[in-house]
Amino acid sequence: MCLEVLLPLFKFLKETNLIKIDDILAAAASVDDVIFSISSSSSLRNLDKDNVQFRGTCFVAELCSPLVRVNSNGNNYQMSSHSPVLPSSAIAPPPTPIPSIQTHQPIPTKTRSLSQGSWTESLRSNTRSNRFHQAILTYVSMSSSGIPPDHFAFPAVLKAVTALHDLALGKQIHAQVLKFGYGFGTSSVTVANTLVNFYGKCGDIWDVYKVFDRIHQRDTVSWNSFISAFCRLEDWEAALEAFRLMLLDNVEPSSFTLVSIAHACSNLPSRDGLHLGKQLHAYSLRIGDAKTFTYNALMTMYSKLGHLNDAKLLFELFKERDLISWNTMLSSLSQNDKFTEALLLLHRMVLEGLKPDGVTIASVLPACSHLELLDIGKQLHAYALRHDILIDNSFVGSALVDMYCNCRKAQSGRQVFDCVIDKKTGLWNAMITGYSQNEHDEDALILFIEMEAVAGLCPNATTMASIVPACVRSEAFVHKQGIHGYVVKRGLASDPYVQNALMDMYCRMGKIQISKTIFDNMEVRDIVSWNTMITGYVICGHHDNALLLLHEMQRVEQEKSADYYEDEKRIPLKPNSITLMTVLPGCATLSALSKGKEIHAYAIRNMLASDVGVGSALVDMYAKCGCLNFCRKVFDIIPLRNVITWNVIIMAYGMHGKGAEALELFNCMVAEASKVKEVKPNEVTFIAIFAACSHSGMVREGLNLFYRMKDEYGIEPTPDHYACIVDLLGRAGQVEESYQLINTMPSQFDKAGAWSSLLGSCRIHQNVEIGEIAARNLFYLEPDVASHYVLLSNIYSSAQLWDKANDVRKKMKEMGVRKEPGCSWIEFGDEVHKFLAGDASHAQSGQLHKFLETLSEKMRKEGYVPDTSCVLHNVDEEEKETLLCGHSEKLAIAYGLLNYPPGTTIRVAKNLRVCNDCHEATKYISRITDREIILRDVRRFHHFRNGRCSCGDYW
Repeated sequence: MCLEVLLPLFKFLKETNLIKIDDILAAAASVDDVIFSISSSSSLRNLDKDNVQFRGTCFVAELCSPLVRVNSNGNNYQMSSHSPVLPSSAIAPPPTPIPSIQTHQPIPTKTRSLSQGSWTESLRSNTRSNRFHQAILTYVSMSSSGIPPDHFAFPAVLKAVTALHDLALGKQIHAQVLKFGYGFGTSSVTVANTLVNFYGKCGDIWDVYKVFDRIHQRDTVSWNSFISAFCRLEDWEAALEAFRLMLLDNVEPSSFTLVSIAHACSNLPSRDGLHLGKQLHAYSLRIGDAKTFTYNALMTMYSKLGHLNDAKLLFELFKERDLISWNTMLSSLSQNDKFTEALLLLHRMVLEGLKPDGVTIASVLPACSHLELLDIGKQLHAYALRHDILIDNSFVGSALVDMYCNCRKAQSGRQVFDCVIDKKTGLWNAMITGYSQNEHDEDALILFIEMEAVAGLCPNATTMASIVPACVRSEAFVHKQGIHGYVVKRGLASDPYVQNALMDMYCRMGKIQISKTIFDNMEVRDIVSWNTMITGYVICGHHDNALLLLHEMQRVEQEKSADYYEDEKRIPLKPNSITLMTVLPGCATLSALSKGKEIHAYAIRNMLASDVGVGSALVDMYAKCGCLNFCRKVFDIIPLRNVITWNVIIMAYGMHGKGAEALELFNCMVAEASKVKEVKPNEVTFIAIFAACSHSGMVREGLNLFYRMKDEYGIEPTPDHYACIVDLLGRAGQVEESYQLINTMPSQFDKAGAWSSLLGSCRIHQNVEIGEIAARNLFYLEPDVASHYVLLSNIYSSAQLWDKANDVRKKMKEMGVRKEPGCSWIEFGDEVHKFLAGDASHAQSGQLHKFLETLSEKMRKEGYVPDTSCVLHNVDEEEKETLLCGHSEKLAIAYGLLNYPPGTTIRVAKNLRVCNDCHEATKYISRITDREIILRDVRRFHHFRNGRCSCGDYW
């Protein structure tokens, strides 16, 4: 073992031919003889040490000191009677290469001629210049020369060891501190304070306690080091208790004390932190501490505790602001989503003559990112390049990558990424996240592999939370659940951010139960966790479960907020704008108007209704619940409308059969687009306006827009646009023209949507020949879609071609394709009641069927004749009439009539197209019962009143 320790030294000596090391080894009887022979070598003594570079921490000691020896166990270097024990780790080459240490200040050959003061000054100079390895080597040479270290030397070498985080070496120096009598007493307070600082940064809190407890006369620095140790270990309560004891000990705190305590207060629960933080602020005013870094710490404290206005007031009142003050305020504004204020403050900072640094740029770029201010972001990028801030600053690089990717310029983000030399994990994460957000999934996966395989960096929770969505979407990544196994192997499966990403992954894979299992097993669920699970239910079509989970979220919040002190650090489960935007489509799908109104009221109370995303979701919800007037009112009061808001309102009017109003809104949108580029019509806009024209029979207007959309609006027609025009023509009875339009579509287009629209038109107009052509194409393109088989079967049944209809249904069974059952919903109280065709499972089922029989007799007296052609089974007429009474929309309407107060509007939603008989029957029901009935099917709304329908029998 002893010789193994010497191998680095032997290798060096042999390669430089300074000593014939082989001869020495052959003649030496012991390791001591080897050391003696080497140290006695004239070649070694005359070595020009200024021109030698050393890699090991204590390699200079091996070459320069004749007193360095190897102890009996071969693990440690041991100096002569005045020297500490140095660990072998101090001389062994590190696991990864580090830059060579150049001895800028040579140690004189005639070491004994130097005074103690000269040695100490050399040692302190190296430490002040951050040449920590050289400082330690100087200390070793000093000890080897027989010069005892004093209370000036020990603090200098301990600071160097602290900077290198070498706990073992520090403990050896601590032993020498005790040996030379500097562990206690008045003259050794400085040494003891440095030891407290060393153990606070490199050891554990018990080491800090032991050293601190033995200091007889503690000064301000002693307490500051003690308090800083607690802050570093994030034991905030202990830091505050130490501050209290410091005051009881009649030691006056310094500005450094106040900075540490402000940091501790900022990490307490908000109420306690603010209470104590204000006391600290008052104390600083009483003692007249007006130092800049104290004010900076107080600003940070108020900001982190959610009192940004107090931080801003402090910033304005304090006139001795430095660059850190400005950076603190800029960072606070960005972190509190005050992005516009952050940019204005930067402008003011520049006007006052301060030069932004890397921290400034990294603090302001998130504002450009969230506001998508690409031009300002580019200006900041140019500034960073001009002032050499970017190349070696991974934080600025990360902020720039995030800004470009958020502005949908992922390629520009990649260029920034490539030019940064020192790529830290945060920069890799920013680029991977940027690719994932822009759905460049393959690029994200490739970079993820490079991060680990090429750069040798270990992915963390942020990396995995970003890469999981890319894995879900990427077709190249086939075994999607494999990423979950990788997460488990990396030990990141319990991280909340990763769990949220995994929940989203399984939801999008349709495995909602696995998502719920992850959700149920989470130790801590934040608002993102609840939003993710609610979104998962919506994605999978479980809208009722989404609403139930929102209710559960609010119940949990009420229970936890009952005991404020039990878990004050928890994040409140208060629904935010994302929650509302997620759950409102569920209300729309289920026609849960009452629940939608509750959510609207919550949005108003919490200042969320003016958010463009929430406002757009509310417009959509009211539209799909049949409240077009409310829908328009919400639209009109949204302060800033984007293209989504306009698309939703145009689609709303189209669904309600008001094509002319929809076209008028489209023209208003085009006019506003000339002022605000965010409302320029896009592909979805034209889908909405074509659908509106289709439902209102506005063929000429729809075709006119279709042929102008490319030249006037710069929108290339897509397969969806063609499908809309096919529906527009076919619904108007121009089935042949629809068929010809499909034949003119570009060959590379997916024509499934167009053929489906044509098949639906053939069902309305009973065109068997073209219907068969459309069905054949659909069976080839989408063989697993049940609605294609059902529509063709219905065409045959309507034409009384029962054999062909039966053949289609047999083919469905052979293919394993199942028809989606007709289903209708109606809201009553806090519940949404669901009915299936022929349903007998509802609690009022018997009562409903009996009520419908009675109502049917009244309808017959008014002239109603059941349309038995809607029954697509070859059975007798009486049985057909019985089957018609069991349609889901009739059951839902009957439930509303039995349970709603007289005069109340009945709102029903259905998942399929309403049949002719139910449409005709509902007109009679509205007149007989004097009720307004709003029925929404899969395509549009039908408003029944006084025996008439808003669609004018055109649907």
